[in-house]
Amino acid sequence: MNLLWVLAGIVILLILILKKINPMLALLIASIATGLFLGMPIEKITASISNGIGNTLGSLVMVLALGAMIGKLAEDSGAAKKIVYVLIRIFGFKNIQWAVLLTGILVGIPLFYNAGFVILVPLVFSISAAAGLPRLYVGIPMAAALSVTHGFLPPHPGPVALSGIFHAEIGKVLIYGLILSVPIAIMAGVVFPRLTIKLDKPASTQETQMRFDDEHLLPGTLKSFTIALSPILIISFATLGLLMFPAGTMHSLLSFIADPTIALLITLIITLSIQKNSIAVAMESCAEGVKGIAMILMIIAAGGAFKQILVDSGIGEDVKNMAANIHASPLLLGWLIAALLRVTLGSATIAALTASGMVIPLIAAGASPELMVLAIGAGSLMFSHVNDTGFWMFKEYFNLTLKETFKTWTMMETIVSVLGIIGVLILNQVIS
Repeated sequence: MNLLWVLAGIVILLILILKKINPMLALLIASIATGLFLGMPIEKITASISNGIGNTLGSLVMVLALGAMIGKLAEDSGAAKKIVYVLIRIFGFKNIQWAVLLTGILVGIPLFYNAGFVILVPLVFSISAAAGLPRLYVGIPMAAALSVTHGFLPPHPGPVALSGIFHAEIGKVLIYGLILSVPIAIMAGVVFPRLTIKLDKPASTQETQMRFDDEHLLPGTLKSFTIALSPILIISFATLGLLMFPAGTMHSLLSFIADPTIALLITLIITLSIQKNSIAVAMESCAEGVKGIAMILMIIAAGGAFKQILVDSGIGEDVKNMAANIHASPLLLGWLIAALLRVTLGSATIAALTASGMVIPLIAAGASPELMVLAIGAGSLMFSHVNDTGFWMFKEYFNLTLKETFKTWTMMETIVSVLGIIGVLILNQVIS
């Protein structure tokens, strides 16, 4: 019966979102309603909401703020555009999809999905025109790359928030996420469009050389790649170093550096020291970057409140018992719950955070917290459709019909989600 009350709370959340209520308000209202449905005392509901907000933001707010600052500096300094130009020159038009795919991954690491999309779309259109290729043929690799970084790689909100909720080691999440991201991005971003989009003539016949008239105004190649890759390199190397130094002073130092807040702070200092703008201008960019994620933070905080209501109500035991009766992998169940919420609610971040409160008992039962982060992340990307802002953004920018958007964007997101859980289950077999 309790699961039905949770479902009722989710239905309320869905109705509010469909009525265009702000997701933060919708989550708070649904949290209170669900707590009342489950018979929680009013004072316990308010305490759970406060604890959920505090616990979620406590481990998250500085990571997202620093990540937003770095992303805005990369955008305003021209580093993101420079990376695009360099990769196109290296790969050439014959392998243009690979250049766009790698660009999407590199630019997607420091930038949030919407920001990365808006920055890269004009460049995708320019490449498409210069190479004489369909926009979707070039655009899908970009969208696929941004999707996998959004779903699988810190410092994006979903993976970071889930890592904090599940007490997962963020360095391991990053390494496992990288292992998954590259092959999945290739399948969804290169193989999929090549199988579904017909070309009037092969891309290999295009010898056009694109002129980059503003390249002399952009930062150098080394500086641009340093800004984009520093967070991943710092966290990855520190995490690998911990395996080499299991104890002692070096272990403590590496643990300190591997913390995502410290790693991003180091990256921000590096970025400020190598970019051309004055400190005053750079600080304005940092402030604008943080302003841009204010609502994201509020939605995540409200999602943490909803999660805590589910945890404190004891609904997790019902989910745990249901999972025991189903006899399925906890990781697969986590993916399925997140996928159903994604299809129902639209937002990947909200789906992931809502699912987290229901699957915490599965981690207590022995599931890897790092792999559960990735399983939930994969589920949160499943079958994007008309209730997802990403669906409409892709449709409008590429001037598609609804049918065409389902055949391209929705199918691409579904491929990423399904391959994601397959990859997680394979990783679970390898590391267990």
